[in-house]
Amino acid sequence: MNNKTATPVTVIGLGLMGQALAAAFLKAGHPTTVWNRTASKADQLVAEGARLAPTVGDALKAGSLTIICVTDYQAMHELFGASDAELGGTMLINLTSGDSAQAREAAQWAEQRGAHYLDGAIMAIPPAIGTAEAMILHSGPQSDFEAHKSTLDALGTVTYLGADHGLASLYDVAGLAMMWSVLNAWLQGTALLRTAGVDAATYAPFAQQIATGVATWLPGYAEQIDSGSFPAEVSALETDARAMTHLIEESEAAGVNAELPKLIKAMADRSIAAGHGREQYPVLIEEFGTPRDN
Repeated sequence: MNNKTATPVTVIGLGLMGQALAAAFLKAGHPTTVWNRTASKADQLVAEGARLAPTVGDALKAGSLTIICVTDYQAMHELFGASDAELGGTMLINLTSGDSAQAREAAQWAEQRGAHYLDGAIMAIPPAIGTAEAMILHSGPQSDFEAHKSTLDALGTVTYLGADHGLASLYDVAGLAMMWSVLNAWLQGTALLRTAGVDAATYAPFAQQIATGVATWLPGYAEQIDSGSFPAEVSALETDARAMTHLIEESEAAGVNAELPKLIKAMADRSIAAGHGREQYPVLIEEFGTPRDN
């Protein structure tokens, strides 16, 4: 990419993730300005061609868009509150972790000061930034996203979710729910098999196959949730509950913690008691506080 035509960018916040973001922009040929409270964190980036701005205000003026990647939303507000930087007309893309309410409040705060604002979430570790494996989610005005997508593509696979600024944060925590649930289920099975001398490495490929297979059910199950109809096409919830009992009993007999399967069965038992025993597993969505539409 020619530096004369590449979009200039600014990165504010140079923790491990911020450094990775700035490095990816530099690698893609974007003139990159950086700022961090501890200036020495910019040393390697400056050696690679970045410009270290002396102030936040100077950093904002240097780029066509500014990426914010600081500790949390409070740190962002404190940073800009302590600065006399003008936000009018700037394009802020906040990749700081937080919740959806904070994202919506930050959008209102930025817009009141005349800035364009997108909120985002990074679903990747720092070494993946700049590769297709790095999933980066954005929410806010679509026109702002489209105007800067070609620049943001330097960071990884960028996805636009919708106009609600809180969507990126919601997708982020929904993804974390998936991640921890899958990992905890794998750890439960690993702990069980270790009691019979099977190591984690031996079980992992089998568990991976199961997880991949279950993932293929999701689109069909999603249709049931969205329609509010849960016919038992594969298995009835009351049948699943009997298998949950086996898992609990096996875990307790082996001396393995049974809290997770007991929690799952408690939810199934409540649903069965409410009359859903002959419906399919996705009916448990109601245990998560989502009532039927019909």
